This record gives sequence, structure tokens and C-alpha cells, in this order.
Amino acid sequence: MNDATTVGLPARQVLSAFARGDLTPSAYLETCLSHISRVNPLINALTAFDTERAIAEAARATTRWRNGTPAGLLDGLPLGVKDLQDTAGLLTTHGSPRAKANLPARDLPMVARLRSAGAIVLAKTNVPELGAGGNTRNPVWGATGNPFDPRLTVGGSSGGSAAALAANLLPICTGSDTGGSLRLPAAICGIVGYRPSIDVVAHPTRPLGWSGISVIGPMSRDVDDLILMLRAAHWAHPDDPLSVAYPADRFEALAERPLRTLRLGYSEDFGGAPVDADIRATFHNRIERLAPHVAECRPVDMNLGAMDRVFDILRAESFLTAFDGPARETPELFGATIHANVDLGRTFTLADRGWAHAEQTRILHAFNARMQGLDAILLPTVPVSAFPWTEPHVKEIDGKEMDIYYRWLALTYRGSLTGGPAITLPAGRDGAGLPFGLQMLGSPRGDTDLLAVARTMETFLESDPDTARPRPDLSKLHPASPDLRSIVTHPPALHPPRSGADASVRTAV
Repeated sequence: MNDATTVGLPARQVLSAFARGDLTPSAYLETCLSHISRVNPLINALTAFDTERAIAEAARATTRWRNGTPAGLLDGLPLGVKDLQDTAGLLTTHGSPRAKANLPARDLPMVARLRSAGAIVLAKTNVPELGAGGNTRNPVWGATGNPFDPRLTVGGSSGGSAAALAANLLPICTGSDTGGSLRLPAAICGIVGYRPSIDVVAHPTRPLGWSGISVIGPMSRDVDDLILMLRAAHWAHPDDPLSVAYPADRFEALAERPLRTLRLGYSEDFGGAPVDADIRATFHNRIERLAPHVAECRPVDMNLGAMDRVFDILRAESFLTAFDGPARETPELFGATIHANVDLGRTFTLADRGWAHAEQTRILHAFNARMQGLDAILLPTVPVSAFPWTEPHVKEIDGKEMDIYYRWLALTYRGSLTGGPAITLPAGRDGAGLPFGLQMLGSPRGDTDLLAVARTMETFLESDPDTARPRPDLSKLHPASPDLRSIVTHPPALHPPRSGADASVRTAV
């Protein structure tokens, strides 16, 4: 097995190779590091590294596998952690100059869960500044380029994770999602992105503990690897009032859902969101291919209410809570996008907030009514093809000007308002030859049902070369122009490399 084949293996197959003794965690990590050293400088997906610690942990995992005593579900798998999520002793900048020297004392609880299952935190994955926006670029680390073309965006905010997975730099990564931050970059990079229901993965560090607009979760290249991560990550915590203590084996044996039994709804635009004509055509092509093979596939009116204004208010509420004080005290440490979000939050009143929460409840009721008799509702994930990362956001879609910079994310953020699960699957390429993502919405708390349907849908899509997951040709990657690091204005204070560590891989892109 050559190195290119090894790094492209699903996480499950890597673990099976560990169990058989065909591969060791140490050898696998070494192969990943070699691949990263060649590819990461071309796409800038991974930022700070913990190489020497990872090497030591891989050696211990190798011993455990040889003794037949793996530590957990993920023992020996290198993990990429989104740079919004704390990692003990490893630089966590949030893509912000104000945190460029931030070395957390402890892991984010989800990261701690994954470590306890044996995952080895190798690197942080790039994000937009403080996670704001659908384009992964920030003044600390620069931009992340798409593995299919480094001149193009990877979306955001989990863009570094999506690019790292698509380029086979790592087998598993973490993400988070408010308005599509797991789903959008996954679709643009041709991998799987999953927004769990608000009660699945505890998030006790969420500033607004009673608001479910933001969730955290896993990212992977296929559904079964995602389920593997979810088995380790799902849990409840008393400091997260929205989390629920489900049975520990909840995601271990999902029911089989034969394709012919599925009842599906679909919408090309989620109640009138602007969508590029080519994306509409690609979406309808996928529906036409699918419809003859399922029990039902029918259009659904997804005009559920004042979804855009509700999201504007709930999102602004979160930004204002997190950054109003700091943005007033040290405005020079925040970019224009962050100031714009905080300024928007200051314009809303308590009456606006009350209306938004009431309208979100009405939207949920309307969504539940649409879901009656259906297993999932299908939509495009992204309304346009990937655009140059030098453009901060999409300004116009199908002749309609965007009234705010994140409006182009409506296909994903409208789904966030239900509190239920959503997943995007790679479904071939669009008319521009770039990855196309097929989004699926499920009923709130219906995560196991949606994942079972997604696994069946993935098998169907993979059976046809035209709809299978696209793979970037990494041999043809060239440095992007302008350089992906060109917007760096505040170099980070990096964690000093330990003796023996390769600093070029450990701390830089």
C-alpha cells in the first residue's frame, strides 16, 4: 500500500489495519505528516501543530494495539480540531489577533471526549476571524484554498477541516455550525458535514447556554466515519441545559433503510432563497436520478415564515453577547466583519428578540407539519459554485443583490432554525466541475433516522460515477495567487517547538 492510498483510507479501515497489525498508529502518523508537508503549504488548511506530542501518543497507541488493548473507538487516529475550539497546550487563535498567543489550559469538552476515545490531536484547522462568515480567511493565518483549486474558497467557518479532509491530510476533524459552518464547507470541498440536533453533542462553553443556534460536531469523508466519531462525541453535560443523556449505544446500530422504502421531499430554494441557475439544474438532475428508486419524492413548500429576520436577530444576539465589550475596549483587534456583526446586534431591541424567539417556534411548527410522512427533505447545500477566496463573500445570486454579507448562506441557516439535524452529502460535480453538495433535513431529535437515511443515500450516490464523491487531483495542485498567507497582518505567537519536532510542520502552514 503506497502513501497516497494510505492517507485516503476511511478512518474505519485505518483502525481495522491497526487491529490486524498491517499498519501501526506510528507509521500512519508518519505517513500523514509526510503528506501534510507536501500538500498543506498549497492549501493552508492546518495551522498550529502539536507534532511531538502526537508522535509520543502514536507510539503509546501502537503499543496498545500490539497488546490488543486499544484505548477506545478512535485509538491512534490523528485528529484536526477547528481553531475555534480549545486544545490544551496547543495554540487556539480563533483566527483573531486578540488570541494569537492563546494557549488553553484544557480541551473543549468535545475535544476531551475524542481524546479519551484515543484520537490524537495533531493540528488546528483554519477558520474565518472568530468564525464569522462563509470564507475561511483571517489576519492570523491567512486564507485556506480549495483542494480542487487553491484559488477558490473552501467556505466556512469549518473550512480548514473540510479542506484537510478532502485533501487527505487527516482522517477525522471537528467543526461547528451556526448558519451552515459544518455543511457549507463540506459541500464545497466534497465531503460529509453534519449539524446534529441541539441536544446531541454537549457544548457547555456556549456563551448563551439556552440558545441552540450554535452546535458542534464531527466532520468526515463518509457517513460511517462520521457515525464513528459521533459514537465517541455524543453526551450530556449539566452545564449545557440543551444536552440530553441518550443511551451510550445510541449510534452503534442504526436501522437499515432500503432505498425503495424512503419517502422524501425536496425544495430547490428553501422557500425562495436565491440559487444560481446551474445549481438548480444540478439539483434537479440529482432528484430525477433518485426519484424512480424511492417510494416517494415530491416537492415541498419550504416557506416556513420570516426565516431570514429570525436568523439575523438570533445570530446578532450571540455576537453581541460574545464581543460587544471587547470590541468597545480594543476595537483595533477586530476586523470590519466582526464590528459589522456587533453593530447589527446593537440595533435590535428586547421586542425584536421576543418576536424572533416566538417566530422561530412558529417556524418549527411549520417544519414539523412539512415533515409529516417524510424521512427527509432534500435541498442544495450551497447556492453557487466555489468563488475566489479573495472575494470576501457572494454579493449577488441570480440577479439578486445580497442585503447582508451572509445572506448567501440562507440554504443552510434557514435549516438551523428548526434545532434538528441536517447533513450534506457529496453528490458529484456541478456545471463548473466543482463539488456539489446535497443537503438533507431531518426531524428534531431524529438524528439516528436521518443518519440511517443518509447512509442509504450515500450508497446510491456512490454507485454512479456522475454522483459519487469527487476527489481532487492533488498531483496538480500549484501555489495559489495571490499567496494564501497574503492577508496575514498579525503573525501568531507560536508555541515553541519541543526538541526533535519539525518546526516547519509543527507550527506553520
